[in-house]
Amino acid sequence: MSQVHNMVDYDKTYAEFKWNVPEYFNFSGDVLDKWAQDPNKLALWWVDDDGNEVKKTFAELCQRSRQLCNVLSEQGVKKGDVVIVIMPRLIEWWEVNIACLRMGAVISPGTTQLTPKDLKYRFDSAEAVCIITDNDNAPKVDAVRADCPTLKSFILVGDKKEGWTNYEEVVSAASDQFETVNTRSDDNAILYFTSGTTGYPKMTVHTQASYGIGHYVTGKFWLDLREDDLHWNLSDTGWAKAAWSSLFGPWNCGAALFVHHTPRFDVKKTLTNLEKYPVTTLCGPPTAYRMFVLEDLSKYNFKTLRHVVAAGEPLNPEIIDYWEKHTGLKIRDGYGQTETCCLAGTFPCLEVRAGSMGKPTPGFVVEVIDENGNILPSGQEGDIAVKVKPERPVGLFKEYWKNPEKTASTYRGDWYCTGDRAIKDEDGYLWFVGRSDDVILASGYRIGPFEVESALLEHPAVAESAVVSSPDEMRGEVVKAFIILAPGYQGSDELVKELQDYVKKVTAPYKYPRKIEFVDSLPKTISGKIRRIELREREWAGKK
Repeated sequence: MSQVHNMVDYDKTYAEFKWNVPEYFNFSGDVLDKWAQDPNKLALWWVDDDGNEVKKTFAELCQRSRQLCNVLSEQGVKKGDVVIVIMPRLIEWWEVNIACLRMGAVISPGTTQLTPKDLKYRFDSAEAVCIITDNDNAPKVDAVRADCPTLKSFILVGDKKEGWTNYEEVVSAASDQFETVNTRSDDNAILYFTSGTTGYPKMTVHTQASYGIGHYVTGKFWLDLREDDLHWNLSDTGWAKAAWSSLFGPWNCGAALFVHHTPRFDVKKTLTNLEKYPVTTLCGPPTAYRMFVLEDLSKYNFKTLRHVVAAGEPLNPEIIDYWEKHTGLKIRDGYGQTETCCLAGTFPCLEVRAGSMGKPTPGFVVEVIDENGNILPSGQEGDIAVKVKPERPVGLFKEYWKNPEKTASTYRGDWYCTGDRAIKDEDGYLWFVGRSDDVILASGYRIGPFEVESALLEHPAVAESAVVSSPDEMRGEVVKAFIILAPGYQGSDELVKELQDYVKKVTAPYKYPRKIEFVDSLPKTISGKIRRIELREREWAGKK
């Protein structure tokens, strides 16, 4: 499919781009309601594993969101209140997002893999007043709700259940007249919990503008979307990537979303859907592409697909080549964080340099700096940083909520530091080196080692543990635990399995260590802190 891309001359677009942020902005009112003026404009094409298909227009979703706004208001949810939503890829997830943005409530999405303990931590930290979830996750909420004093509204998508308001029942009965709240551009709108290397997850706050306007560049330039596209993003609804690529990016451009509701990623089913439905653009984690290329791609014909992107971790050159050989399409990388929009990418008009994350996104000055905030010459490794003075770009988070010290620690002079390391080459391409802290990125999930170590330490066999990333063919990197056993325990395959299962129970299943090595000692600093970097370097020696 030949057509003109949204960006044809990188340097020109980059030089001329200007952010335009009005004082008042509401994504639902200013963007979605505009698309909804055409009653037939498709917003969502939803399918599941049982052959069910539902299509929703912008007009329908906007109407449902107004009904939900009235329900939430009746339940006591006010502007600025936090609503936590834990849901798989159900249509209601989008309705909830649109409604919260519309009424100025702060939406906090979470993955369905969270445990009751994780949920309690989120309810309390965010002072959440409302939880909206489905049948599978309601029992987890019930396990802790008596100890969560701020929660007053419990809404269930699915069955009728004692102590829960049934979503369908109340939304269908509610009035669809609701005046969109006149939110300021800098009003809080979204709250993510992000894993760090120490302590519990931090609360990352975005405003109406930072994601609502910020992701305009993600949708237009990186995803290269226009009004007639059908965009498929493989991300779980619990992660910021869903906001990037399943909501703000595409809908800023008026593109429709293709959604496959399934309990687990199935390679063959995904490829079959890609062939069966008129999907034009695809966004997936590198793990998905690594699995795609193990299949016989010559069996498939993706006739409508014109553009594919990957994000979450660097993609191996051989995968890019194999995919292109069989589909004729290059996989274009993009880079950003929960705290940001798309900061850099291999935009359609740029040459793909396998392994590079591309060039800075229009609207952002992205450089590699040293510890004093000086821009480093090309070829030198340093910290990836975004210029925030004299002008702060849209698309950066507002703060780590209730944690001013942590927020302050991300700034160095005129720069916001991403916590990632890179090298910039002579042509301005960025090459990812690694994280300056110890966060592990496995299959697109951010995992803080501290959380896994803490879980392991609760098991009687574990005296001490250190968790780092370890190279893995399929997933890029996986979680590996080095464990010193408590007296009386012997290392064995059975114990490895027991510890893995234990971590899955205590914390979210995706965090469990896929590799475990029993050791007699761990490298430490003089003050007794484990030197994870030493273990990590040992793991990766000869791999990079």
